[in-house]
Amino acid sequence: MFTLIMVSSGILWLLAYILIIKRGFQDKTYGMPLVAICGNISWEFIFSFIYPHLAPHVYVNIFAFSLDLIILFQLLFIWQNEFKGLSKKFFYTIFISIFVISFYIMFVITYRYRDLYGVKLAYGQNLLMSILFITMILNRNSIKGQSIYIAILKMLGTALTSVAFYIFFAREFYENSIFWSILYTLIFLFDIIYIFIFYQKSRKQAINPWTRA
Repeated sequence: MFTLIMVSSGILWLLAYILIIKRGFQDKTYGMPLVAICGNISWEFIFSFIYPHLAPHVYVNIFAFSLDLIILFQLLFIWQNEFKGLSKKFFYTIFISIFVISFYIMFVITYRYRDLYGVKLAYGQNLLMSILFITMILNRNSIKGQSIYIAILKMLGTALTSVAFYIFFAREFYENSIFWSILYTLIFLFDIIYIFIFYQKSRKQAINPWTRA
């Protein structure tokens, strides 16, 4: 049952990635914040190739890593639509620095604390992503590269993971520390806020969010 829930969570995230790619090409932008892209690629590379999860989880990770590369392609070739005042040299310096730092931090934490399933990193990355998506839509002041279905899939994907760990590892992840309960609650709260902001922005732009996939 744990594997089924976790794979279902992964599928929801994969669908979110696919919609992010779709909207990115349609809107001529990228649909995932820069820092989030660097973090996702780092996490999925580490747990696909360096400390690979057991099947079928590893296949979900590899597929997600492949989709992240497409999202990265969108960022690297369409970034000027969003960062109009930056030079190429400055942008790529910032990107490489963030990527190297993200990978280094995740690898060191995984190696040092033997978090070979990447749970601690995944929750931290999810909280960061939830905040960054809100920041992105506010900075752009538009729904470019986004859809309400991306927001919902992202929220449900994380929610399923949290439910799985609560059911099967309650003592380790919840009963012995309030930290995990607070962390998941914050992620869920920020995801709800993001959906609300997206809905308000889309209505302000006279766009029906439910017909925009």
